[in-house]
Amino acid sequence: MRRPRHLSSEERALWDRVADTAQALDPVRVVDMPAAIAQKPKPVISPDPLPHFAVGQRVDHQRRNDVLPGIADRLSRAPLNMDNKAFGKMKRGKLKPEARIDLHGMTMDQAHPELLGFILNSQAMGRRLVLVITGKGKMRDDGGPIPARQGVLRHQVPQWMALPPISQAILQVTPAHLTHGGHGAYYVYLRRVR
Repeated sequence: MRRPRHLSSEERALWDRVADTAQALDPVRVVDMPAAIAQKPKPVISPDPLPHFAVGQRVDHQRRNDVLPGIADRLSRAPLNMDNKAFGKMKRGKLKPEARIDLHGMTMDQAHPELLGFILNSQAMGRRLVLVITGKGKMRDDGGPIPARQGVLRHQVPQWMALPPISQAILQVTPAHLTHGGHGAYYVYLRRVR
């Protein structure tokens, strides 16, 4: 059986301060609260007024229901993991890819293992820059409540490359230059085999 632990002098002082702020449950006896503890009235927050609108005024009807930024924006915001000079040459299309894979016409189930094998084999062979062609995709938005992205593989391939086991083989991914396919392809700069 454990012995009861007694409060230290600091703990006792803290308890006394807390006990002084407690309200009694007995409604007959009312205790005045100190001014420091009394609640201040909450300020009334008025809602933002509606913007001024006149009949016949032009309205911006752009679609704003896309929660993710475009794939090119996301890749451009990724940190630079390779040499800045080589990255600049690669983005301008001055570096020639050593190998390429074309995923056109493949389903996601077919494309994923092909991409895995291609990236890992390319790294094992000592290649540094490879080209992954996904195609730009077809516009399949049917106007439903859930928007459909253009190009399933174009959006899925960078996500696959960010996941193991191929993420450890990749140093940088960026959209290809127009000479190598533009937004329908990706440059993949691979790490050296150690």
